[in-house]
Amino acid sequence: MPSTEISRDEDVIRALIKAQFDSIDWAPGRNADWRTVQRGFEQGAQLWPARRPARPQSSDDFVDRLRKLRDDGTLESFTETGAGCHVWIIGNVAVALAGCEMVENGSTVTRDVSGFLLVKDAGEWRIAAQAWDYVDDILAAFAAAGLGEDG
Repeated sequence: MPSTEISRDEDVIRALIKAQFDSIDWAPGRNADWRTVQRGFEQGAQLWPARRPARPQSSDDFVDRLRKLRDDGTLESFTETGAGCHVWIIGNVAVALAGCEMVENGSTVTRDVSGFLLVKDAGEWRIAAQAWDYVDDILAAFAAAGLGEDG
């Protein structure tokens, strides 16, 4: 694959991941963009949350769980902000690591790093799987893995 095409694909993947983080954002009077979240996933994608024991969930289950937390008042507000993204592409397969800071109810801050498996089909990149774990410091986690802020 020519380097200009890889560079363009990296940009598309970074934008897809950013859109995922940006879309899971709500507050009283402002709803999350669930359609964008769902559109980013390949049908049948599995998500592996940080909680243990490890159990996969579908993207539908993930969105439903977040909606319930919003609707029952557990999470009156929630924002995600991306912090660094590393992408590796070989043909129509890519992996990416992306940091994310989350703020719940305006005060509780957590950070994680997500691993994404992406596939390109019909010219479009989509997320086939995502797994994440909590970290204290995103940049320190990247550094410990031998990575800089962005890759």
